[in-house]
Amino acid sequence: MDFEIILTVLMGIGLSAASGFRIFIPFLVVSIASLTGNLELADSFSWIGTVPAVITFSVATIIEIAGYYIPWVDNILDTITSPMAVIAGAILMASVVTEISPFIKWILAIIAGGGVAGTIQALTGVTRVTSSITTGGLGNPGVSTVESGSSITLSAMAVFIPLIAGIIVIALLLWAAKLLINKFTIKSKMSS
Repeated sequence: MDFEIILTVLMGIGLSAASGFRIFIPFLVVSIASLTGNLELADSFSWIGTVPAVITFSVATIIEIAGYYIPWVDNILDTITSPMAVIAGAILMASVVTEISPFIKWILAIIAGGGVAGTIQALTGVTRVTSSITTGGLGNPGVSTVESGSSITLSAMAVFIPLIAGIIVIALLLWAAKLLINKFTIKSKMSS
């Protein structure tokens, strides 16, 4: 496999993970990077790199971030965005992976892109519920700030240094898997 293809796959995985934190931030980063000539998108996704898309993603990003600063509304948003994050992760992966067959691209997009986004979204959902329960929602703005910052940072890293972004995502996935397994193991022991 060509090194360039590997880098685009790592970029897609990084962007997918970023969409698990916030759906619209990675789209905004990709849109700006494409519009400025820093990123080449797959042909069928060139619309992402247009001025109307930048404007739309900017407005959607502001609304999404603002919504996550309202305690308990953020929990509702997590419920709504969980399936959307999987779809966003798949679209982001497919938009940046070029030079491979469409069949392989969409398998990667669905499994890797959607799977990574869904896993990160599950982690943020567990974190937010835990924060809501333990702090009565008062800690949620802090969680929201970390999530938004993580999405911005990971999106930029995925576009400009995809190898590092890929390493970070692998570490995040291992941590998320451990955390989610421990959470469900504790729940099942409590219910037994």
